[in-house]
Amino acid sequence: MDYRGLLDFIIIRIPGLSPRDRLRLCKTLDREDEISVLSIKDIEKITGKSLSRYPFVMDDIRSQAERDCRNARLRGIETVSYRDSRYPPLLRETSDPPVVLFYRGSLPDQEKPLVGIVGTRRPTGPGASQAYDFARSLGRAGISVVSGLALGIDAMAHRGSIDAGVPGIAVLGSGADEIYPAANRILAVRLVENGGALVSEYPPGTPANKWQFPARNRIIAGLCRGTIIVEAPENSGALITAQFALDQNRDLWVGSAGVASPLGGGTGALREQGAPVLDSVDPILSDWNIRYDTADHGQGGGSFLGESLARTLNIVLQRQE
Repeated sequence: MDYRGLLDFIIIRIPGLSPRDRLRLCKTLDREDEISVLSIKDIEKITGKSLSRYPFVMDDIRSQAERDCRNARLRGIETVSYRDSRYPPLLRETSDPPVVLFYRGSLPDQEKPLVGIVGTRRPTGPGASQAYDFARSLGRAGISVVSGLALGIDAMAHRGSIDAGVPGIAVLGSGADEIYPAANRILAVRLVENGGALVSEYPPGTPANKWQFPARNRIIAGLCRGTIIVEAPENSGALITAQFALDQNRDLWVGSAGVASPLGGGTGALREQGAPVLDSVDPILSDWNIRYDTADHGQGGGSFLGESLARTLNIVLQRQE
C-alpha cells in the first residue's frame, strides 16, 4: 500500500457523499493520518455537503476500510485509486470518477482506445447479431470493448470481443466478486481468462442493487473514447450511458439494427438528435485513423447468427412484427 494508506478506502466508505464529494476529499487529502483527525464538520467544509443525516464514527469507517482491503486480497481482487498512475486516463478526465476501482483481471492498455457497446437486455435477432459483429470487428482491429455484463446486447458484445481474442472490460453494478446476472458467470470468467477485467466502484461483497446500475453507466462511458447504442427502446438504461457519453464529450453512434427495429425507439431518438448510424465499424476506424479492413475478416452473420449465439447466452430475443 502506498503513502496514502487506507485514505481512499476510508473516503469511499463515508456515508452520504456523492462521487464528486468523494473526489474533493481525494484531491484535498494526501495521507491517511490527515483524515483521521478530521471532524464531521471538517469533512462538510471540504465537500460542501451536510452530513447531519449520516452520523458516523471515523474509527468504524477505518475498520470497514481495512475489511474491504482484506476481503479484496482474499478474493483475488485488485484496486487502483484515482491518484495512481495506473488509473484509466479517460475516466480520470470525467467530472465524477470513482475514487477507487476494484477489479479482477487486467486493466486496459492506456495507449489503446476503448469502445463501449450497450443496449437492451431483450434485443431482436438483428440487434443481437450486430452487437456481436461490432465487438468482434473492433477486436480484430485491436480495439477492446467495454460493456456492462447484462443479458442481451451487453452479453453479445462481450462474446464478440472474446471471439476476436482481445481483452474485454465488464463494468459491474455490484462488487467485482458478485456477478450479476448469475447466468453470465461463465462469460465473466472467460473475459478474465482472455486478458480482460471485471471492474467495479463497489467494495467486495456489495450485492447488485437497481440504483447502482445507472451510476455504473458513467464508468462505461468514461472509460471509452466512444460508445455505440446498438438497440434500445425508449427509457432504456442504455440511454443513460448515451447521455453520459455526450456529457463527457465522447463519440456516440447508434446501430442500424436498432434504428430499424420496432423496439428501438430510444435508438431512433438518438439518431434524430444527430447520432451517426453504423452498419459496420468501418466509420469508427476511419475517423480514428486505424487502418483495418473489416470486410476481409468475415464481418457479418445476420440474425440467424445472433439468435444462435443468444441461445448459448440465455438471451430471450424479441420478435419483430
